[in-house]
Amino acid sequence: MLTKRFFKTKEEAEVTFEHVCPSAEKVELVAEFTGWEPIEMKYSKKDNLFRLKQRLPIDKAYLFKYLIDGEVWDNDHAADDYIPNDFGTDNSLVNTAR
Repeated sequence: MLTKRFFKTKEEAEVTFEHVCPSAEKVELVAEFTGWEPIEMKYSKKDNLFRLKQRLPIDKAYLFKYLIDGEVWDNDHAADDYIPNDFGTDNSLVNTAR
């Protein structure tokens, strides 16, 4: 799930990435804005999901995926869109337009 918070005085949005995967030990966010390098998401025991907040420039779109336990790729089922990639699957897309 994606949630976005926009600021009145800043040209950025705070995007919260959340992924539910009860059997996972680790979930990482892999995205264009990370240079396609994985960033480990924190597990919230209370909410039973993995979460990561990231500030991104507004009025842009970014591709991303979740990497589960270093082996399985998954999309965000609440992404703004899906774009085919070179591996025969889709990447999730987050759009920071107001």
